[in-house]
Amino acid sequence: MHSVLMIFLDGIGIGKTDKDINPFFKYGFNTFTTLFGTIPSLKKPTLMNYRKYLFPVDANLGVNGLPQSGTGQASLFCGFNAPKFIGKHFGPFPFSTTIPVIKEKHILIHYKNKNVGSYFANAYPKPFFDYLNSGKTRLGVTAASIRLNNIPFNRITDVRKGSALTADFTNDRWNEKLGYNLPLIKPQTAARRLLRITGKHKFTLYEFYLMDHLGHFRIKNEFKRIYNILDLFLFTILTEMDYNRTTVIICSDHGNFEDLSVKSHTRNPALTITAGKYSEDLFSSIKRLDQVKPAIIKYCR
Repeated sequence: MHSVLMIFLDGIGIGKTDKDINPFFKYGFNTFTTLFGTIPSLKKPTLMNYRKYLFPVDANLGVNGLPQSGTGQASLFCGFNAPKFIGKHFGPFPFSTTIPVIKEKHILIHYKNKNVGSYFANAYPKPFFDYLNSGKTRLGVTAASIRLNNIPFNRITDVRKGSALTADFTNDRWNEKLGYNLPLIKPQTAARRLLRITGKHKFTLYEFYLMDHLGHFRIKNEFKRIYNILDLFLFTILTEMDYNRTTVIICSDHGNFEDLSVKSHTRNPALTITAGKYSEDLFSSIKRLDQVKPAIIKYCR
């Protein structure tokens, strides 16, 4: 069986070569330099190396203003121009009139309805379920679609079984911030776990939101650790995946982290990487956020 792994990284764009504002140029990023030969920039946004493609994707979608998560993720996961649909960029949560589209058109639901197997690999802690049980409904795009389609969310038991990952995939933040006592795992181990999960399903999605938090200066004290674990995680995914049986797409919804001179999002192109069996087809087909889902379902059947 051919499997698709989609890794969503919130808030990473392709920016300037200025190391004073772009942390990728200030600190280096092994995934870029070792696997693609250099760090992507607005001067050189497209990089290729043996069935791996790194390239820019338009997150502005013909609408003025700064791209936002609500409309960006709706466009990315559901395959329609959400900012144009509502007349503006909106976030961080989905705009009300996009909710029916998110329920019906999310890429996870597409594969679920085809009965070929889709899986959302993120797990959620107890405070998330307390939030849902309180009657509150403001959720991100994927969580909203999962809830509206009555699909069970992964919990701590799934993390312990190795069938799901926490939000930072090492378990460190769940232990430190939420008082759990989970075993700490290395980023490389988490990546291998996600690859094993991927092999059991036609389509797997994992979401990582912490880079956008870093871009907004919310968790500055964790900058070095989060930056380094993501590099190790992505490097392991791209070097240990089965290139003949798997297609990986690593994508974002808007720029932010690549320009730390501002706390807001940017209009820079979103970072996208494809690797594996249908990587070239996806690379050739995706120019805008709303083209990601259609390209995946066209080539990764």
